[in-house]
Amino acid sequence: MKKVLLMLVTAAAAWPVYSTFFLRLRGPAAGRTRNVVIVVFDGLRAGSVNATEAPTMNWIRTHGVSFINSHSLFPTFTTANASAIATGHYLGDTGDFSNTFYIGQPIFLSGNFGRTPGTYSPYIENDSVLGDLDAIFNGNYLDEVTLLSAARRQGFNTAAVGKMGPAAIQDVSQLNPVEGKFPTPQTVLIDDETGTADGVPLSPQIISGLQKQGLPTATPARNQPTGNNATPGTTSANVEQQAFFLNAFTRVVLPMFKETGKPFAVLYWSRDPDGTQHFQGDSLNKLVPGINGPTSKAGLKNADNNLKQILDYINGDPELAANTDIFITADHGFATISKYDVDAAGHGTTSYSAKWVYKDAKGRQEVNNGFLPQGFLAIDIAHELDLPLFDPDVQINGPDGKKVFLPVDPTIAQQNASMGQRPVTGNGLIGGTGRIAKQTDASVVVSANGGSDLIYLPLHDPVTTKKIVAFLARQDYVGGIFVDDDYGIIPGALPISAIRLAGSSKVPRPSIVVAFKTFATDAKDPVMNAVQITDYSLQHGQGMHGSFGRSNTFNFMAAIGPDFKKQFVDRAPISNADIQPTLAKILGLRVASNGKLTGRILEEALAGGPDSTLFKSHLAIARPAADGRATVLSYQQIGEQVYFDWACFENKSRGTQVMCP
Repeated sequence: MKKVLLMLVTAAAAWPVYSTFFLRLRGPAAGRTRNVVIVVFDGLRAGSVNATEAPTMNWIRTHGVSFINSHSLFPTFTTANASAIATGHYLGDTGDFSNTFYIGQPIFLSGNFGRTPGTYSPYIENDSVLGDLDAIFNGNYLDEVTLLSAARRQGFNTAAVGKMGPAAIQDVSQLNPVEGKFPTPQTVLIDDETGTADGVPLSPQIISGLQKQGLPTATPARNQPTGNNATPGTTSANVEQQAFFLNAFTRVVLPMFKETGKPFAVLYWSRDPDGTQHFQGDSLNKLVPGINGPTSKAGLKNADNNLKQILDYINGDPELAANTDIFITADHGFATISKYDVDAAGHGTTSYSAKWVYKDAKGRQEVNNGFLPQGFLAIDIAHELDLPLFDPDVQINGPDGKKVFLPVDPTIAQQNASMGQRPVTGNGLIGGTGRIAKQTDASVVVSANGGSDLIYLPLHDPVTTKKIVAFLARQDYVGGIFVDDDYGIIPGALPISAIRLAGSSKVPRPSIVVAFKTFATDAKDPVMNAVQITDYSLQHGQGMHGSFGRSNTFNFMAAIGPDFKKQFVDRAPISNADIQPTLAKILGLRVASNGKLTGRILEEALAGGPDSTLFKSHLAIARPAADGRATVLSYQQIGEQVYFDWACFENKSRGTQVMCP
């Protein structure tokens, strides 16, 4: 491990304060406990925020605390970082390793929510899936107390409003099913499924409040087409759905809490700019403008308008404004998707999976010639190991009439009833029989996510592990490899403990984590013009996250309120794992902890805190693989806390190494 830099954080010079809102945030009413509002803007890149396109965010950044050295946790996915925001723990403790991960048994095996057994790698931005995970893992799959849960138990009003999945994770134990169904929670949860048969119930008081305000009691659907390889995606932001969330939040939930006289801890999770950046139709099959076009900017503006509505409500009550801290973060950054180019020069991938023609059920070619299909990693590994591939998300009748998972073979010309061309969501079972049982007989499980994928070896075979790592190190779409410490040192890879994925988690941890390659279309501003190889259903030119480039780890973060410094630039590293410990201190909460991989209290950002914080920067470099490629990890450290900047391959034989954009 190599130390390369030592830095000292100093306080920013004090600026004059002119804002009425900020003047109202001088101190709490006598005897009152603070309120906190957490606002999460999904997929918000720090570099996107400016005075023109996001004036409200920019105002808070300049008048409160600006965290200019902020970090998402890797893998840079929504639910993973939601677990860190909720608990203050790294992913090795929470077990929420990505949006999709292997759980060791089929989801809904117990029949919860009336569902039949399904995949071993569920997509967990889903309330029913989260509820079943709780049932599988003793009532709380995170195995850690969340901020909202602790606040609720200690007398606070609590609520989570917004995007399905991460909102519920903020008090996920409340989704634990009773007789196979959701009970009415002791907190308020309003998300995409509110008011539907699959939704978490609302209390009669919230239903009445919505009706009195003339608001629907069911969340409006998103109206953003995803497009396909021949048809562009959306050209508008997620305005209607988020307007409902904000109206419910500011006209029903917060006023109701205020009337009780009790303090509150609440969270609003905005889908924009993430959802709009994912689906934008400005750049179909081309890398420029990618996620920097007008539709993505509309998503940013929509998110900024949401924040203004929250601030307007709080600012409308001087006592409330004087006693409420607001913390703003993003779960991760973003990049433009590549399904073909593997570098800025336009070289195309040589993946085995890209050699075939893929058609949908109607016979239309759904993947451009030479492009990577969704599920390319599972296809390539199965081919390398010469083992059968099964799709854990599609079931068919087997020879004995029992359900089995669909076999996959990309060499066929078109899908048919007994064979798939590619895994429909990218997940794959490699080896075994494709049977559905409490424990899979597959040798390898691939959980596909986007900018990185997770690989599990249920039999913990070290020989197969080494074969897969050696294969991955040769692939033109791979940018970094991390392997479970139990397998020892494997050339080309770093241990997962280096990125804090080995902890107290009850959920099975991945054997191998694959970060896909990133590069930039503009060397002058690589982070804002980053591109990443992506194992997902979206198209070349649309948007995704999950990689280990700085474009994905550099999320927007800022804070304002009576407990935070005024006009302070915090140069120390900070991550989403630091939010819960900091706000718990502000609220005076006692929060139990099981794991040891925790964030820190941001003392330097708090009023009366130190003016400087010492931190160090490091590089960790793997032993080179046979062709000279080695994973390089850049990170910063304060005490026991680590902050991951980027990871890339360097080629020791060629002497090449660059920052991963």
